[in-house]
Amino acid sequence: MKCFVRPALLIACAGSLLPFGFAQTQPAAAPRPATPPARVKKRILVIGQTHGYQHDSVPAAMASVWKWGHETGLWEAYLRTDTELLTKKKLEANAKTLPDFDAVVFASTTGEMDLDDQQKADLLRFVHEDGRGFVGIHASNDSNYKWAEFGVLTGGWFDQHPWMTFDAPIVLEDPDFPAVRHFPKAFLKRDEIYQLKNWSRDNVNVLLRLDETKLNYDNNPRIHRADHDFVVAYAKTYGNGRVFYSTLGHTNEAWDDPDISKMYFEAIRWVLGMTEGSTKPHPRPAR
Repeated sequence: MKCFVRPALLIACAGSLLPFGFAQTQPAAAPRPATPPARVKKRILVIGQTHGYQHDSVPAAMASVWKWGHETGLWEAYLRTDTELLTKKKLEANAKTLPDFDAVVFASTTGEMDLDDQQKADLLRFVHEDGRGFVGIHASNDSNYKWAEFGVLTGGWFDQHPWMTFDAPIVLEDPDFPAVRHFPKAFLKRDEIYQLKNWSRDNVNVLLRLDETKLNYDNNPRIHRADHDFVVAYAKTYGNGRVFYSTLGHTNEAWDDPDISKMYFEAIRWVLGMTEGSTKPHPRPAR
């Protein structure tokens, strides 16, 4: 019997198929444990649970993340309005849990989310120790005020929107970062810009901010930042993981804006490690 094999398989083939009496010079190697094939597509868990203000744009944001992955073939998005999958605990049946995902997106989640202490710890480890990604959209930082470490993960909390929805004058601070490099140096977007508390430039790379010289401060009790530093998008690390947040995306119309879509699409690619961009903090550029 002839043995037609590749050279790497000759030894494994020799014992049974070579003629009787042929001297086998070395014992057959022990079989190696099977390695599960690497997933070609990444998996993203998109959470849209709300226990506070019900943003009309939550479905649009969730659907957009699914559509981008479906159209490009880069990821599979699992859309949930509950928090059951935010755990490392094994669940029943075919349920995916945090170890099965590469990133989590909070799509304008609001209020105190339905997370027990173990789920909170699992989500933090998912990013901090496992090096997975986290993307926060608009109201995602209007959540979990009783959970101190959540503010460290996300970079800060909502502290009013002083101008509501308006034609926001925005300045590009990091033209090299992949999620914002398509924006011009200065531009307008009609959206709702959050003011953040427990936030500092010392901990994040500010990508976009409001142009503080073009804002109306008259008789506005919602303005709490004396430095008038209103961030619009930033990138940071949390342990081994990557975190991106932007306040853009309040309105349904924002999700029809190709600039906003490209920003969040590239942000997801960045937290997944598909592109590179700095998280190094820097002071506010002088005007």
